[in-house]
Amino acid sequence: MAKLKEPVHITFEELDEIVYLLKNVADYDLSGYAKSSLKRRVQRLMGIESMDLVDLKNAILNVEGFFGYFIQEITVNVTEMFRDPFFYQELNNVVFPYLQTYPQLRIWSAGCATGEEAYSLSILLHEEDLLNRSFIYGTDISQQTINTAKKGVYTMEKIKSYTENYNRIGLNSKFSDHYTAMYDAAIINNEYRNRVLFSNHNLVSDNVFNEFQLICCRNVLIYFDKELQRRVLKLFYESLSLFGFLCLGTKESLYQQEINANFKVINKSLNIYQKIK
Repeated sequence: MAKLKEPVHITFEELDEIVYLLKNVADYDLSGYAKSSLKRRVQRLMGIESMDLVDLKNAILNVEGFFGYFIQEITVNVTEMFRDPFFYQELNNVVFPYLQTYPQLRIWSAGCATGEEAYSLSILLHEEDLLNRSFIYGTDISQQTINTAKKGVYTMEKIKSYTENYNRIGLNSKFSDHYTAMYDAAIINNEYRNRVLFSNHNLVSDNVFNEFQLICCRNVLIYFDKELQRRVLKLFYESLSLFGFLCLGTKESLYQQEINANFKVINKSLNIYQKIK
């Protein structure tokens, strides 16, 4: 009988050593991530790879490809197309009619992971005849997830789940109209992939790079400490045009944030806000 691996434990001081190493070697600043959550994910990776602290530091510094793998594993990449269908219904019914008034739309899917949210937005825009004057920026800290997002290829098992989400929104088209099946996978149609630019952006350290009418960053802030949440929300505020919309995850809100006074609540339960000043 195979012996079970002993769980790996590191101290918060040792975690700080890893964060310091990442900042100084690769300019990846994870200092604002919630420490308990980050510690659990680092310990999990060390357990999978049977590493101690010295092994981990050595791999980050010297093993080709390990740094990208490390960032991929410790950042949260749970996503799916049309997750929370009621949210997309509200976008369709309340937000998009307002966005119809803009001649050009710039949309930011922040913390986009493997791209499902950005493609969901592009499909929804297409359904409302807005895609031809829209451009979507999908950003994430992990280069590996960005590479996956650019391909727009997802397993048929995932497509089945995404179809169920899509059908709950109540749109006129079939989800299969928006992708091409290829054996055990599917590729999102070219018209959507051409309207999304995926690139690296670190919410911890990078700055405003455009002005947007809609920013979606759902279920990312929950992994940040309070100070980093404040800084990121300030970044979103500065990145939004006046009367632009900010969409957060169901476990996130602006209510406890000082920036709250600059926004109007569009939907309290779905955490959709509009910048009013």
